[in-house]
Amino acid sequence: MLVSDFDYDLPPELIAQKPLPLRDESRMMVIFRREKKFLHSRFKQLAQYLDKGDVLVLNNAKVIPAKILGKKDDKEIEFLLVKEMDKHTWEVLCRPAKKIKVGDVITFTPEVKAKVIEAEAGGKRVLQFSAKDVKTHLRKIGFAPLPPYIKRQKRDGKLRAYDLERYQTVYAKKESAIAAPTAGLHFTHPILKQIQKKGIEICEVCLKVGLATFQPVRAMRLQDHRMLEETFSISSSAALKINKAKSESRPVTAVGTTVVRALESAFYQGKIQAGTDSTSLFIYPGYKFQVADRLLTNFHLPKSTLLMMVAAFAGFDLIMEAYREAIRQRYRFYSYGDCMLIL
Repeated sequence: MLVSDFDYDLPPELIAQKPLPLRDESRMMVIFRREKKFLHSRFKQLAQYLDKGDVLVLNNAKVIPAKILGKKDDKEIEFLLVKEMDKHTWEVLCRPAKKIKVGDVITFTPEVKAKVIEAEAGGKRVLQFSAKDVKTHLRKIGFAPLPPYIKRQKRDGKLRAYDLERYQTVYAKKESAIAAPTAGLHFTHPILKQIQKKGIEICEVCLKVGLATFQPVRAMRLQDHRMLEETFSISSSAALKINKAKSESRPVTAVGTTVVRALESAFYQGKIQAGTDSTSLFIYPGYKFQVADRLLTNFHLPKSTLLMMVAAFAGFDLIMEAYREAIRQRYRFYSYGDCMLIL
Protein backbone atom coordinates (compact mmCIF):
# COMPACT_ATOMS: atom_id res chain seq x y z
CA MET A 1 0.00 0.00 0.00
CA LEU A 2 0.97 3.61 -0.52
CA VAL A 3 1.16 6.21 2.24
CA SER A 4 -0.99 8.46 0.05
CA ASP A 5 -3.85 5.95 0.43
CA PHE A 6 -4.22 7.19 4.00
CA ASP A 7 -4.72 10.83 3.10
CA TYR A 8 -8.00 12.64 3.65
CA ASP A 9 -9.26 16.22 3.66
CA LEU A 10 -10.16 17.63 7.06
CA PRO A 11 -11.76 21.06 7.51
CA PRO A 12 -9.40 22.99 9.82
CA GLU A 13 -12.22 23.98 12.17
CA LEU A 14 -12.66 20.29 13.13
CA ILE A 15 -9.20 20.18 14.73
CA ALA A 16 -10.00 20.49 18.44
CA GLN A 17 -8.02 23.33 20.03
CA LYS A 18 -9.28 22.67 23.56
CA PRO A 19 -10.86 19.70 25.29
CA LEU A 20 -14.52 19.81 26.24
CA PRO A 21 -15.24 21.21 29.72
CA LEU A 22 -16.10 17.68 30.91
CA ARG A 23 -13.81 14.87 29.81
CA ASP A 24 -16.51 12.22 29.43
CA GLU A 25 -18.83 14.39 27.28
CA SER A 26 -16.84 13.50 24.16
CA ARG A 27 -18.70 11.94 21.26
CA MET A 28 -17.85 8.33 20.47
CA MET A 29 -18.34 6.62 17.14
CA VAL A 30 -18.88 2.90 17.67
CA ILE A 31 -17.64 0.73 14.81
CA PHE A 32 -18.84 -2.86 14.41
CA ARG A 33 -16.24 -4.64 12.30
CA ARG A 34 -18.19 -7.81 11.59
CA GLU A 35 -21.35 -5.98 10.49
CA LYS A 36 -19.33 -3.23 8.80
CA LYS A 37 -21.45 -0.48 10.29
CA PHE A 38 -21.15 2.29 12.85
CA LEU A 39 -23.35 4.30 15.18
CA HIS A 40 -22.97 7.54 17.11
CA SER A 41 -22.77 7.53 20.89
CA ARG A 42 -21.04 9.33 23.77
CA PHE A 43 -17.97 8.27 25.68
CA LYS A 44 -19.92 8.18 28.95
CA GLN A 45 -21.80 5.18 27.45
CA LEU A 46 -18.56 3.19 27.09
CA ALA A 47 -19.47 0.62 29.77
CA GLN A 48 -22.61 -0.48 27.94
CA TYR A 49 -20.47 -1.78 25.05
CA LEU A 50 -18.31 -3.88 27.37
CA ASP A 51 -19.26 -7.04 29.27
CA LYS A 52 -18.56 -8.49 32.68
CA GLY A 53 -15.21 -10.27 32.59
CA ASP A 54 -13.78 -8.09 29.82
CA VAL A 55 -10.32 -6.62 30.38
CA LEU A 56 -9.66 -2.94 29.76
CA VAL A 57 -5.98 -1.98 29.38
CA LEU A 58 -4.77 1.58 30.06
CA ASN A 59 -1.43 3.30 29.43
CA ASN A 60 -0.48 5.00 32.69
CA ALA A 61 2.44 6.99 31.23
CA LYS A 62 2.53 10.52 32.64
CA VAL A 63 3.33 13.46 30.37
CA ILE A 64 6.21 15.63 31.50
CA PRO A 65 6.07 19.40 30.83
CA ALA A 66 8.67 18.82 28.14
CA LYS A 67 8.32 22.02 26.11
CA ILE A 68 10.48 24.89 27.37
CA LEU A 69 11.45 28.30 26.04
CA GLY A 70 15.05 29.44 26.11
CA LYS A 71 17.03 32.38 24.82
CA LYS A 72 20.21 32.76 22.84
CA ASP A 73 21.38 36.33 22.19
CA ASP A 74 17.94 37.55 23.34
CA LYS A 75 16.22 35.47 20.65
CA GLU A 76 13.60 33.01 21.87
CA ILE A 77 14.05 29.33 20.97
CA GLU A 78 11.53 26.58 21.61
CA PHE A 79 12.82 23.23 22.86
CA LEU A 80 11.11 19.87 23.22
CA LEU A 81 12.93 17.59 25.63
CA VAL A 82 12.78 14.20 23.96
CA LYS A 83 15.03 11.82 25.88
CA GLU A 84 16.76 11.98 29.25
CA MET A 85 20.31 10.69 28.83
CA ASP A 86 21.22 11.40 32.46
CA LYS A 87 20.04 13.93 35.08
CA HIS A 88 22.01 16.71 33.41
CA THR A 89 21.78 15.76 29.74
CA TRP A 90 18.82 15.63 27.37
CA GLU A 91 18.28 14.99 23.69
CA VAL A 92 15.99 17.74 22.39
CA LEU A 93 14.31 19.10 19.30
CA CYS A 94 14.55 22.83 18.80
CA ARG A 95 13.15 25.49 16.49
CA PRO A 96 14.39 27.50 14.85
CA ALA A 97 17.33 25.08 14.82
CA LYS A 98 19.65 26.55 12.20
CA LYS A 99 21.16 29.08 14.60
CA ILE A 100 21.76 26.62 17.45
CA LYS A 101 25.28 25.24 17.20
CA VAL A 102 27.62 23.14 19.33
CA GLY A 103 29.07 25.29 22.09
CA ASP A 104 26.13 27.67 22.32
CA VAL A 105 24.74 28.42 25.77
CA ILE A 106 20.97 28.66 26.15
CA THR A 107 19.39 30.53 29.07
CA PHE A 108 16.05 29.30 30.38
CA THR A 109 16.01 31.08 33.75
CA PRO A 110 18.76 32.83 35.73
CA GLU A 111 19.27 29.48 37.52
CA VAL A 112 18.89 27.16 34.55
CA LYS A 113 21.24 27.26 31.56
CA ALA A 114 22.34 24.60 29.10
CA LYS A 115 25.26 24.08 26.73
CA VAL A 116 24.78 22.51 23.30
CA ILE A 117 27.19 19.55 23.18
CA GLU A 118 25.92 17.74 20.05
CA ALA A 119 24.03 18.72 16.90
CA GLU A 120 22.25 16.45 14.43
CA ALA A 121 19.99 16.90 11.43
CA GLY A 122 16.27 17.50 11.81
CA GLY A 123 16.60 19.99 14.64
CA LYS A 124 18.05 17.45 17.07
CA ARG A 125 20.48 18.70 19.70
CA VAL A 126 21.95 17.41 22.94
CA LEU A 127 21.90 19.84 25.85
CA GLN A 128 23.94 19.62 29.02
CA PHE A 129 22.09 21.52 31.76
CA SER A 130 23.59 23.40 34.67
CA ALA A 131 20.71 22.30 36.92
CA LYS A 132 21.20 19.17 39.01
CA ASP A 133 17.69 17.81 38.39
CA VAL A 134 16.13 19.10 35.18
CA LYS A 135 12.72 17.51 35.82
CA THR A 136 12.28 19.54 39.00
CA HIS A 137 12.74 22.77 37.02
CA LEU A 138 10.47 21.54 34.22
CA ARG A 139 7.57 21.46 36.65
CA LYS A 140 8.12 25.19 37.24
CA ILE A 141 8.91 26.45 33.73
CA GLY A 142 7.81 23.74 31.31
CA PHE A 143 4.71 23.69 29.12
CA ALA A 144 2.59 20.72 28.07
CA PRO A 145 4.16 19.30 24.88
CA LEU A 146 1.08 19.92 22.77
CA PRO A 147 1.27 18.93 19.10
CA PRO A 148 1.81 21.81 16.66
CA TYR A 149 -1.78 21.75 15.36
CA ILE A 150 -2.96 23.01 18.77
CA LYS A 151 -2.21 26.72 18.80
CA ARG A 152 -1.23 28.50 21.99
CA GLN A 153 0.21 31.84 23.02
CA LYS A 154 3.65 30.90 24.33
CA ARG A 155 3.49 32.94 27.54
CA ASP A 156 -0.17 32.39 28.46
CA GLY A 157 0.07 31.31 32.10
CA LYS A 158 -3.60 30.36 32.43
CA LEU A 159 -3.53 28.09 29.40
CA ARG A 160 -0.22 26.62 30.60
CA ALA A 161 -1.85 25.42 33.84
CA TYR A 162 -4.97 24.30 31.96
CA ASP A 163 -3.04 22.20 29.45
CA LEU A 164 -0.77 20.70 32.08
CA GLU A 165 -3.92 19.33 33.73
CA ARG A 166 -5.99 18.38 30.68
CA TYR A 167 -3.23 16.98 28.45
CA GLN A 168 -2.90 14.23 31.04
CA THR A 169 -5.02 11.20 31.90
CA VAL A 170 -6.60 11.03 35.35
CA TYR A 171 -4.77 7.73 35.97
CA ALA A 172 -1.29 8.89 34.86
CA LYS A 173 1.43 7.58 37.18
CA LYS A 174 4.82 7.11 35.57
CA GLU A 175 6.37 10.43 34.54
CA SER A 176 7.94 9.44 31.24
CA ALA A 177 6.02 10.58 28.13
CA ILE A 178 6.45 13.54 25.77
CA ALA A 179 2.96 13.11 24.34
CA ALA A 180 -0.29 12.03 25.94
CA PRO A 181 -1.90 8.64 25.28
CA THR A 182 -4.87 10.65 24.06
CA ALA A 183 -7.52 7.91 24.00
CA GLY A 184 -7.29 7.97 27.78
CA LEU A 185 -8.06 11.69 28.09
CA HIS A 186 -11.82 10.96 28.05
CA PHE A 187 -11.79 8.93 31.26
CA THR A 188 -12.90 10.25 34.65
CA HIS A 189 -12.72 8.53 38.01
CA PRO A 190 -16.52 8.00 38.09
CA ILE A 191 -16.36 6.34 34.65
CA LEU A 192 -13.57 4.03 35.83
CA LYS A 193 -15.63 3.11 38.92
CA GLN A 194 -18.67 2.46 36.73
CA ILE A 195 -16.62 0.12 34.55
CA GLN A 196 -15.25 -1.77 37.56
CA LYS A 197 -18.70 -2.01 39.11
CA LYS A 198 -19.89 -3.83 35.98
CA GLY A 199 -17.24 -6.48 36.58
CA ILE A 200 -14.80 -5.33 33.91
CA GLU A 201 -11.17 -5.81 34.91
CA ILE A 202 -8.86 -2.82 34.51
CA CYS A 203 -5.11 -3.22 34.22
CA GLU A 204 -2.32 -0.83 33.31
CA VAL A 205 0.78 -0.94 31.18
CA CYS A 206 3.24 1.85 30.49
CA LEU A 207 4.52 2.83 27.07
CA LYS A 208 6.67 5.94 27.19
CA VAL A 209 5.12 7.89 24.35
CA GLY A 210 7.96 9.41 22.35
CA LEU A 211 8.87 10.54 18.86
CA ALA A 212 7.81 7.25 17.27
CA THR A 213 4.15 7.93 17.98
CA PHE A 214 4.03 11.11 15.91
CA GLN A 215 6.98 10.46 13.58
CA PRO A 216 6.08 11.59 10.02
CA VAL A 217 6.03 8.90 7.34
CA ARG A 218 8.31 10.11 4.55
CA ALA A 219 8.40 6.90 2.51
CA MET A 220 6.03 6.38 -0.40
CA ARG A 221 5.29 2.75 0.45
CA LEU A 222 4.26 1.61 3.92
CA GLN A 223 6.76 -1.25 3.99
CA ASP A 224 9.65 1.20 3.52
CA HIS A 225 8.88 3.14 6.72
CA ARG A 226 10.94 2.40 9.83
CA MET A 227 9.54 3.19 13.25
CA LEU A 228 11.63 4.72 16.01
CA GLU A 229 11.88 2.83 19.27
CA GLU A 230 9.74 3.41 22.34
CA THR A 231 10.12 1.77 25.75
CA PHE A 232 7.30 -0.09 27.46
CA SER A 233 6.81 -2.08 30.64
CA ILE A 234 4.18 -4.60 31.67
CA SER A 235 3.87 -5.81 35.26
CA SER A 236 3.51 -9.47 36.19
CA SER A 237 -0.01 -8.84 37.51
CA ALA A 238 -1.11 -7.12 34.28
CA ALA A 239 0.38 -9.89 32.15
CA LEU A 240 -1.39 -12.50 34.29
CA LYS A 241 -4.79 -10.79 33.91
CA ILE A 242 -4.43 -10.38 30.15
CA ASN A 243 -3.13 -13.92 29.57
CA LYS A 244 -5.94 -15.39 31.68
CA ALA A 245 -8.52 -13.41 29.70
CA LYS A 246 -7.08 -14.59 26.39
CA SER A 247 -7.03 -18.22 27.54
CA GLU A 248 -10.70 -17.92 28.51
CA SER A 249 -11.69 -16.09 25.29
CA ARG A 250 -12.62 -12.92 27.19
CA PRO A 251 -12.12 -9.75 25.09
CA VAL A 252 -9.20 -7.41 25.73
CA THR A 253 -9.95 -3.75 25.01
CA ALA A 254 -6.90 -1.57 24.37
CA VAL A 255 -7.27 2.09 25.28
CA GLY A 256 -5.22 3.74 22.57
CA THR A 257 -2.73 2.78 19.91
CA THR A 258 0.12 2.95 22.43
CA VAL A 259 -1.48 0.13 24.43
CA VAL A 260 -1.89 -1.93 21.25
CA ARG A 261 1.76 -1.41 20.42
CA ALA A 262 2.88 -2.46 23.90
CA LEU A 263 0.64 -5.54 24.03
CA GLU A 264 1.48 -6.78 20.55
CA SER A 265 5.21 -6.20 21.15
CA ALA A 266 5.10 -8.13 24.43
CA PHE A 267 3.35 -11.17 22.92
CA TYR A 268 5.83 -14.03 22.61
CA GLN A 269 5.47 -17.80 22.66
CA GLY A 270 1.70 -17.56 22.92
CA LYS A 271 1.38 -15.10 25.78
CA ILE A 272 2.18 -11.62 27.11
CA GLN A 273 5.63 -11.49 28.65
CA ALA A 274 6.03 -9.27 31.71
CA GLY A 275 8.99 -6.91 31.96
CA THR A 276 10.52 -3.85 30.32
CA ASP A 277 11.52 -3.75 26.68
CA SER A 278 11.66 -1.47 23.66
CA THR A 279 9.74 -1.76 20.42
CA SER A 280 9.98 -0.50 16.87
CA LEU A 281 6.88 -2.43 15.78
CA PHE A 282 5.06 -0.81 12.85
CA ILE A 283 1.47 -2.04 12.51
CA TYR A 284 -0.25 -1.50 9.17
CA PRO A 285 -2.86 -3.37 7.08
CA GLY A 286 -2.00 -7.03 6.77
CA TYR A 287 -0.81 -7.32 10.39
CA LYS A 288 -2.34 -10.18 12.41
CA PHE A 289 -3.31 -9.01 15.90
CA GLN A 290 -2.53 -11.41 18.73
CA VAL A 291 -3.81 -9.63 21.85
CA ALA A 292 -6.11 -6.65 21.26
CA ASP A 293 -9.73 -7.60 20.53
CA ARG A 294 -11.23 -4.11 20.78
CA LEU A 295 -9.78 -0.64 20.48
CA LEU A 296 -10.72 2.77 21.85
CA THR A 297 -8.88 5.49 19.96
CA ASN A 298 -9.09 9.11 18.84
CA PHE A 299 -9.25 10.35 15.24
CA HIS A 300 -5.73 10.55 13.82
CA LEU A 301 -3.82 12.68 11.33
CA PRO A 302 -3.79 11.83 7.63
CA LYS A 303 -0.93 9.56 6.54
CA SER A 304 0.07 8.86 10.14
CA THR A 305 1.25 5.50 11.52
CA LEU A 306 -1.62 5.72 14.02
CA LEU A 307 -4.24 5.84 11.26
CA MET A 308 -2.45 2.93 9.57
CA MET A 309 -2.67 0.86 12.75
CA VAL A 310 -6.37 1.61 13.15
CA ALA A 311 -6.95 0.65 9.50
CA ALA A 312 -5.12 -2.61 10.15
CA PHE A 313 -7.38 -3.28 13.12
CA ALA A 314 -10.76 -2.43 11.56
CA GLY A 315 -10.10 -2.76 7.84
CA PHE A 316 -8.96 -0.01 5.48
CA ASP A 317 -12.26 0.58 3.67
CA LEU A 318 -14.35 0.61 6.85
CA ILE A 319 -12.04 3.04 8.64
CA MET A 320 -11.76 5.47 5.73
CA GLU A 321 -15.56 5.48 5.42
CA ALA A 322 -15.85 6.02 9.18
CA TYR A 323 -13.53 9.04 8.90
CA ARG A 324 -15.64 10.47 6.09
CA GLU A 325 -18.74 9.96 8.24
CA ALA A 326 -17.02 11.64 11.21
CA ILE A 327 -16.29 14.66 9.05
CA ARG A 328 -19.89 14.77 7.81
CA GLN A 329 -21.11 14.58 11.42
CA ARG A 330 -18.65 17.29 12.55
CA TYR A 331 -16.72 15.19 15.05
CA ARG A 332 -13.79 16.89 16.75
CA PHE A 333 -10.42 15.50 15.60
CA TYR A 334 -6.99 14.70 17.04
CA SER A 335 -5.60 14.91 20.58
CA TYR A 336 -8.31 17.02 22.24
CA GLY A 337 -11.05 15.61 20.01
CA ASP A 338 -13.67 12.86 20.09
CA CYS A 339 -13.07 9.11 19.94
CA MET A 340 -14.11 5.85 18.32
CA LEU A 341 -14.66 2.42 19.83
CA ILE A 342 -13.89 -0.44 17.44
CA LEU A 343 -15.66 -3.69 18.34
